[in-house]
Amino acid sequence: MMKFRSRLLYGLITLIFAVLIGLGLLLGQLFKSYYLHSFDERLKKESALISNFIGDEGGIDSIKKDEIGKYSKMLDARVTVADNEGAIIHDSGKFSYIDTSWHENMITDLINKKNVSHYLVENTGDYDLNYYWSPILLEGKKEGYLFLSTRMTEINHAYKQIWKLLTISLTFSFVVILLLGTRMTARYTKPIEAAANTAIELAKGNYRARTYEDHMNETGMLSASINVLARNLQEMRKTQEMQQDRLTALVENMGSGLILIDSKGFISLMNRTYKEFFAINPADYLNNLYYEVIEIEEVVTLIEEIFMTEENVRKQMIIFTGNKRRHFEVYGVPIIGTNDVWKGVLLVFHDITDLKKLEQMRKDFVANVSHELKTPITSIKGFSETLLDGAMENKEALEAFLKIILQESDRLQMLVHDLLDLSKIEQQNFNLSIEKYNIADTLHEVIAILKQKAEEKEISITFKSTNDNILIEADADRLKQIFLNLINNAVTYTPNGGSVSISLSETDSNVLIKVRDTGIGIQKEEIPRIFERFYRVDRARSRNSGGTGLGLAIVKHLVEAHKGKVSVESEEGVGTTFYIELNKKFPLG
Repeated sequence: MMKFRSRLLYGLITLIFAVLIGLGLLLGQLFKSYYLHSFDERLKKESALISNFIGDEGGIDSIKKDEIGKYSKMLDARVTVADNEGAIIHDSGKFSYIDTSWHENMITDLINKKNVSHYLVENTGDYDLNYYWSPILLEGKKEGYLFLSTRMTEINHAYKQIWKLLTISLTFSFVVILLLGTRMTARYTKPIEAAANTAIELAKGNYRARTYEDHMNETGMLSASINVLARNLQEMRKTQEMQQDRLTALVENMGSGLILIDSKGFISLMNRTYKEFFAINPADYLNNLYYEVIEIEEVVTLIEEIFMTEENVRKQMIIFTGNKRRHFEVYGVPIIGTNDVWKGVLLVFHDITDLKKLEQMRKDFVANVSHELKTPITSIKGFSETLLDGAMENKEALEAFLKIILQESDRLQMLVHDLLDLSKIEQQNFNLSIEKYNIADTLHEVIAILKQKAEEKEISITFKSTNDNILIEADADRLKQIFLNLINNAVTYTPNGGSVSISLSETDSNVLIKVRDTGIGIQKEEIPRIFERFYRVDRARSRNSGGTGLGLAIVKHLVEAHKGKVSVESEEGVGTTFYIELNKKFPLG
């Protein structure tokens, strides 16, 4: 496509060329007319002057032939004197290619013309002839005619010189105007072309494009306006991209699943959380009808309800994803634009599985606490009522009942103590008294405390350590509480004649403690739950042993407070092994 500058330049050149050609033709004609008119007037005056002179000198008869020749040379013309009938009396001589008879016939024809004093004869050989005549009067009577005939060679030569001069002048003018026009065109069209190119780049989305600003005229104002527009568009683009990025980050990283369905029922958007919830491939869902790809009947029904009622819907669902059962709170809203235009449906899936678990744990906790409190309270109340009813008179019964009441009271006190301790550990502001000490000393103390209980059941407790001086940064009292719970459980759940072994080893950065027993063991499906509050593998034995069911929960929380790990391996009827891994240097932060 031809550029604007080229089109403007070609148009300007065409206009200048046409104007100059027209001006040349006009000036040529004006010069030609003026020259011919002057030539005609001169010859008319000369012919009239000579004819008057002849008349004053005595008429045609007084003319001498050498005078005619003299006039011819003076005027550079053919001088002919003829009578009233056209017969030639005197003639200064003929031109080339013009014989006397032709000349005489022409004079005769010219005499017969009325009200004409000159005549142009064209195409007479190599040149044209121009005839001028005037009557010769003698005493007021017409005696004959004086004819002056001249060739147009000089006029044609002068005309060619005029055209040559005009051509040179107009060519020079054309070149000068063309150069000036080119510079002016370039000056005024270059900013326009630059602005047009910048506008094209802006239309393509390149908002960094700028045009050159030079002068504060119309083109400069145009360039400045284009640049202002480009900067505004760039800022708008940045703002839009920033908002789009924020929206994308918000949608993709929100903790709830999100799916957007347009007004025709096609799925147009889903976020990362939704894909992870239901383990789906987006390519199978996007741009497909929702009822063709969503396999959960409850969700399809909910979407249809929103389409029909155009109202917000909130519903809790249990959805199986893979091998897991999850609880979701699904919130669906219709999207209605301006002028009540239906846009589609938005569904948000809140995963409330953990909330449901916490709610169930709370219910279980309340039920377990109530159950654990009920037994000792019932025993204390029952034996107290029995004593009040008269059993106090029996000294043996009184002593037996009071022992039972004391045991149940101790059990209540232990339960309350463990509950308060567990609650304190679970608080965010729970602090450990970190100090550097030998962890082997703590294990020796715990073994000494439980040695008598083990001997009563003929259980052997062995301790093996790779190093008797293993230093660790930890809370000594809390670690003692951990080992007391674990080793006490090992002794409690190990039958008479069994064994409990404790091993202590270290690496460059960690300490590993193993507590192994030959007890009743734990069923495989129960292992994930043993660290729950009030969970017992053997409820009857645990209660009879005086346990509260909170020991392992306390162990887990204390190990995690030390940034450590606790795990368990067990085989039913063979025994159980607990592993505790602690950091030698307590990690900060």
